[in-house]
Amino acid sequence: MNTNQKRKINLKNLTSAGVCLALCLFLPFLTGNIPQIGSALSPMHIPVLLCGFIAGPLYAAVVGIIAPLLRFALFGMPPLMPVGVAMCFELAAYGIISGVLYKMLPKKTAFIYVSLVSAMLLGRVVWGLAMWAVLGASGVPFTLTMFMAGAFVNAVPGIIVHIILIPVIVMALRKAGYSIEISN
Repeated sequence: MNTNQKRKINLKNLTSAGVCLALCLFLPFLTGNIPQIGSALSPMHIPVLLCGFIAGPLYAAVVGIIAPLLRFALFGMPPLMPVGVAMCFELAAYGIISGVLYKMLPKKTAFIYVSLVSAMLLGRVVWGLAMWAVLGASGVPFTLTMFMAGAFVNAVPGIIVHIILIPVIVMALRKAGYSIEISN
């Protein structure tokens, strides 16, 4: 790959990451007014996971770290401690894992799901560890029950939406001719 091709890919990835970051800021406004399940849809997770597939692990990790901090700075949500800090680690893990697995695995539909579900599971483990560390530092215990409720039970609507929506978007981008070339 020559220098000009690398620049095009990097610019494409940077632009894709910027769009994903903008979506992280915007999507919570759409779901925030849905009673009972708005936040459970985890709208910031969608663009970060997509960024892993589209722009690669490095760009997605940066978007994952920046998104909760920027959203807090601009809109006061999510609360920085402990939620926002834990989300930074969780979203970065989502982006890294989805990007690395998508890059490594065959480009077949089944492997989109493998990459996505693996990222969602491991990202939730990272979230749990971050919550345990942040809350533990302030003397508040983070129990296994709290982890299961926060990572899985309360997140069921978002898990379902992500498993349905993200592979469809990745496949639609492929079909539309959007080449997903990852340089990082």
